Parts: sequence; structure tokens; C-alpha cells
Amino acid sequence: MHRRSFLATTAAATAALLAEQKSGDSKVPYFLAVKDHMIGEGDSLEEKYQLVKDLGFDGVEVHSPGLLKIEKALAASRKTDLPIHGCVNARHWKVKLSSPDEAERVTAVENLKKCLNEAHELGGSSVLLVPGVVNAQATQKQAWERSIIGIQKALPLAAKLGVHIILENVWNGMFYDPKGPNTQSADRLANYIDEVKSPWLGSYFDIGNHQRFGKPAEWIKTLGRRIVKLDVKDWGVKGGFGKIGEGDVDWKAVRASLKDIGYRGWATAEVGGGKKERLAEVLENMRKHLVGA
Repeated sequence: MHRRSFLATTAAATAALLAEQKSGDSKVPYFLAVKDHMIGEGDSLEEKYQLVKDLGFDGVEVHSPGLLKIEKALAASRKTDLPIHGCVNARHWKVKLSSPDEAERVTAVENLKKCLNEAHELGGSSVLLVPGVVNAQATQKQAWERSIIGIQKALPLAAKLGVHIILENVWNGMFYDPKGPNTQSADRLANYIDEVKSPWLGSYFDIGNHQRFGKPAEWIKTLGRRIVKLDVKDWGVKGGFGKIGEGDVDWKAVRASLKDIGYRGWATAEVGGGKKERLAEVLENMRKHLVGA
């Protein structure tokens, strides 16, 4: 099968699965995936992808730009029938859209565009982005304004390719509530997304990232249909990030909120990976705590 035919077939299969989900026929509302760096067994991409496919995962998310050979990744995805559902921008922390340096911001936009192109080539539907960082070089206001300008420069390409730019909620200081230190605000993230006014910008909601600051289930209710995809991890006050289900996240409340907003789509584990046994455990934990199976 040629590359173009494979991508068309993959897109059609994904569309069919989504249609099944929307009709209510699917028993599981999520496609469960792993980040590529979590797969600690297999000498080749094909062996790694086959491993997670055999375990029961629905897909994989890769890091970009320029961190894997596109044709090899496509060949492995095609051979194993394991979709690559999107890319993580691996350069957004070092080369920032919020930087005071114009040259750095230009490079950050170029990197984002490269990610969009790679995601499209791989048959993916999204690029995960940390939009900026509040630090000594950028206030909240500056990070907000600079990053929006950069994102707007990439949105025409996102729309042309049909690939979403989706923002991860992380400890980057951009969406802290000015009323209190270290208090994250889902409203601020929602307002940021709404200010851009594009269907190609949304939220890549990380369930565990803000357990430290609040209740993920409440964030989900606030963000609503802005959520395009999910990262799945847990957080416990004593141990920090850990295994899904062993932290303080109220998974029952999370499941209820996701159901309330009608979420159906990709959910990708972002936890410590490893070999077959560890990945099987990750999948079991996702099914138990996220899916409720």
C-alpha cells in the first residue's frame, strides 16, 4: 500500500470509529495510547509498535520535530496497523513563543509549523503545545500576548492541514490566578483559547497536572468542548506524579465530568514506561480508573 493510500485508509478508519462512538455504539469512549518514549522494549519501531498493539493500545503519540524518520514511522504504523494520532512539540520549553527575543519567537513558530507538517505526514490530528512560560523574561501579560501572536501565525497551516494545535495545562505560570500564588485557573485557559477564536486551537487536558492546585473534574467542566485530547497521569501530595490510580485524582469525578461534556477521543498515558509488563499495567490502570471498566 502506498503512503497516500495508507493515510487515507487510516483517516477513514478513525472517522468510522469516531462515528461509532458518537452513535453510542462503542462501549469504550476513548482511544487509549502511549507516548513513544514510554515503550522500553523492541529493537525497532515496528517491534515497539507491535508490542503496544498486541497489548491492546489503540495508538501512539510521537515527539517532533525531526526526532524520528517519517517514512520509517509510517512503515511501522502501517505494518502494525497502529495509528500515530499526533505529535508532541519537544522544543517548546527551550525555544519559547513567549521569549522576549524576537529571533527565538520566530524559530518557535517555525518549530510549531514543522510539528504540524510532521503530524500531517504521519496521519495525526494534533500537535501538543506549551504556549509559553512566565519567568524573569516574561510576565503573564507578555507571555499571553507574545504566544497568541505566534500561534496565530501557525493557524493558517493548521487549518490547511486539518491538524489541531492543542495546549497542555502545565506548571508554566501562564494560567495562574492573580488572586492567589500557585493557584491555577481553568477560566484563564478557557479565555486564552476563546481569544484566539479558531476551531483549530483547543485544550490538550492533562488530568494529573493540576491535582496539586485544584480538582481536575472541575477543570474539565470549565473547559468543556474546548478539550480535544487527554493526557492521563496521577498526582499525590506525598509522592508527586505516580501510577494512575495511586494518587489523589478523584477518577470517579473525572469520569463523570468527561461524560457530562460528551468527551470521546484520544487519551494518552504520560507516566513512567518500560517493558511489556509495565506497559500492560499502564493499560490496565487506564481502563480501570479512566474508563471505569
